[in-house]
Amino acid sequence: MIIDIKNLNFIYNPNTPFESRALDNVNISIEKGEFIGLIGHTGSGKSTLVQHLNGLIKPTSGEIIIDGTNITDKDVKLKSIRQKVGLVFQYPEYQLFEESVYKDIAFGPSNLGLDESEVHIRVKDAMEVVGLDFESLKDRSPFELSGGQKRRVAIAGVIAMKPKVLVLDEPTAGLDPHGRDEILNEIHELFKKEGITIILVSHSMEDVAKLVDRILVMHQGKIVMDDKTREIFKRADELERIGLGIPQITKFMREFKTLGKDVREDILTVQEAKEELLRYFKEKRR
Repeated sequence: MIIDIKNLNFIYNPNTPFESRALDNVNISIEKGEFIGLIGHTGSGKSTLVQHLNGLIKPTSGEIIIDGTNITDKDVKLKSIRQKVGLVFQYPEYQLFEESVYKDIAFGPSNLGLDESEVHIRVKDAMEVVGLDFESLKDRSPFELSGGQKRRVAIAGVIAMKPKVLVLDEPTAGLDPHGRDEILNEIHELFKKEGITIILVSHSMEDVAKLVDRILVMHQGKIVMDDKTREIFKRADELERIGLGIPQITKFMREFKTLGKDVREDILTVQEAKEELLRYFKEKRR
């Protein structure tokens, strides 16, 4: 097990008039190599939760065990934990600071004490993963790049650390549809190629439906659902009650079925819908 969270609680501004419970007795177990979606409306506790995973926030109470190490122990070295858990914040391009793309991506690996040849390999590999051409871009200033390219540089900087767990908090926020699809495809390829554990925080039900194997649903600081993706989106009424929805294509197929059409309603993607509708109309012609 790569992540084991036990009875995790976190309170902002404790013992003040502004006290707010952000996490309420959260229990999660994640196996190595899982692709997890974390969803919930704004203020549900998603970002607070993921910031606990590499020690950016210390819990009020509870345990967080990463790859066998309880990171809530007093003597734990958080630097080693942050090598294992890479966290990509919303709008990570705002954290770029070096004079060249190469130096920005190399910053993390260099701080691990790796030799120059290993750093070079990691930078080149990370740029390839996120779809950036090494030779043409390595010496350019990251601030000269497009918004989508900057986002890739920032993500590459985390990937170059070779984390065992990659946490992506709304990685496509603010991008146009083409840029969003490109980055999500690259993340999925990374998952298939490297087999690392990925946690994707997203407001887009479509993105989650296409990519993840399992979904954690947060509401008022609690995990209120934890199941396979297809099973979660079968619970449309429950999701709507807590301010969430289901993918548009799933909603369409559910409504199509209510018209008396013999089709599956647990469809998650446009491709699945296309195949199911073709099957339905072929059978209808017989």
